[in-house]
Amino acid sequence: MAEKDEKWPENIKGKFYVDEQCIDCDLCRETAPDNFMRYEDGGYSYVYKQPESEAEAALCQEALEGCPVEAIGEDGED
Repeated sequence: MAEKDEKWPENIKGKFYVDEQCIDCDLCRETAPDNFMRYEDGGYSYVYKQPESEAEAALCQEALEGCPVEAIGEDGED
């Protein structure tokens, strides 16, 4: 389960975030490319845009549920 106190600083403020457990598998970026991006220097994903529609929120939730190391959280700041 993702931990708010371990989320990457690149995450934009909001509900969804990626924490330090990320293994750079690319699943979230493939599932929700409008919301997740790769931090090249660190080799991990982060949320660069919070969902702005129900469709985007559903894709972010799908990425969260599919994350193999549970590095995506949905209990961030609103």
